[in-house]
Amino acid sequence: MNGDRPADDLRSHGERQGDALIALARGALDGGGLPTVRGERPHVRVTIDLMAPCAERGAAGFAGGALGWAGPINPETARRLACDAGVSRILTGPSGLPLDVGREQRSSSAGIRRAIELRDEHCVFAGCDAPPEWCDVHHVVHWAHGGPTSCDNGALLCERHHTSCHEGGFTIRRDPGTARWHTYRPDGTEILSRAGP
Repeated sequence: MNGDRPADDLRSHGERQGDALIALARGALDGGGLPTVRGERPHVRVTIDLMAPCAERGAAGFAGGALGWAGPINPETARRLACDAGVSRILTGPSGLPLDVGREQRSSSAGIRRAIELRDEHCVFAGCDAPPEWCDVHHVVHWAHGGPTSCDNGALLCERHHTSCHEGGFTIRRDPGTARWHTYRPDGTEILSRAGP
């Protein structure tokens, strides 16, 4: 009844089938030939407490996390899943809306956009009052250069000024911890008047 299994393999028939399914899934994922669905390769989403991977084993007060459709997991399982995985960090605000989605997502989520709209209120380019509905969320430090998709690295720019920043050499900068923006010409001088380019 044990077939060709080693004598010390005491797994049940169900456990062997489960292990075989995991091996098949792992082989299919590692092969890279699976189709993209909704912009992503097949994945498992795990929500992990920010401190869970750093917490000591058995530390009180730390939830491990939760698997979609499967429920809570302990910190050890969270650490194991995060060990060999593509991790996409998503920080949420008090209302549960995403404020930062790290490097795996280039475009701003609805939550990040709403938070930036509340902070900026209009296009932040000097002299422009274009409403949020006419603006894009601009990466102050470009995504391709390592800039995260986050509130801190996002700014509302109307199409005209978004183009000025990407193609015209203009730059914007926000005073840390405030909603005050500065606009700079390609030569580095600040635009102090309400007149834009």
